[in-house]
Amino acid sequence: MGHPVRVKILRLLLAKDMCICGDIVLEVGLAQSTVSQHLKVLKQAGLIRGDIDGPKTCYCVERAALRHFGSLVDAL
Repeated sequence: MGHPVRVKILRLLLAKDMCICGDIVLEVGLAQSTVSQHLKVLKQAGLIRGDIDGPKTCYCVERAALRHFGSLVDAL
């Protein structure tokens, strides 16, 4: 979870509240396939969700899951 690209994606989504995948690729500056892999890991962890809107997927942070993850990290 601590991969710098995943942290950057989470920060981007938190700042914009909702983001289309193409915007994430532009902001991160990596290939679409690389960003998609990082998004997949974040989705599997339950920290983000992706809502399909036609040919695009809009991603947003699952705030409750992120708070829970933060509390687990704080407890270390």
